[in-house]
Amino acid sequence: MEKIIAILVCTMFIWSCNQSPDSAAESPAEEIENHDDHAHENEPLELNNGEKWVVNEEMKPFVRRGHELVHGFIAERRSDYHELAEQLTEQNNQLIQSCTMEGKSHDELHKWLHPHLELVQELKNENDAAEADKIVLEIQQSYLEYQDYFD
Repeated sequence: MEKIIAILVCTMFIWSCNQSPDSAAESPAEEIENHDDHAHENEPLELNNGEKWVVNEEMKPFVRRGHELVHGFIAERRSDYHELAEQLTEQNNQLIQSCTMEGKSHDELHKWLHPHLELVQELKNENDAAEADKIVLEIQQSYLEYQDYFD
């Protein structure tokens, strides 16, 4: 079930990227067909000739807010993991909706985002506090990885 949800979220991301209100919308199936280079979540992230990839300004607040949510959750020793997962899901949805990136930077962002979305989904489904703690730390690490590769 988790994989199905992750696939649906990625499909939404792929479909929403590069969509503008004025453009003729492709169906999700057509969009996936045109983005078959996005099936690279197992490939390592790469820098842009040693530099960070530029992310469009509209997307940055949602990544920043997600990172702040995780940092505050850990610092305040909170325990409502499901609430955190819902908050992160909201930030991720807004991130996806604001995507206008294209090309290699867009592809690299997909390499980061797909595993990140899976972690948030795992947290949403987790009922064991010890396991949820581990997932929160993995999500925190995901945001640190984002900062290493994207600006």
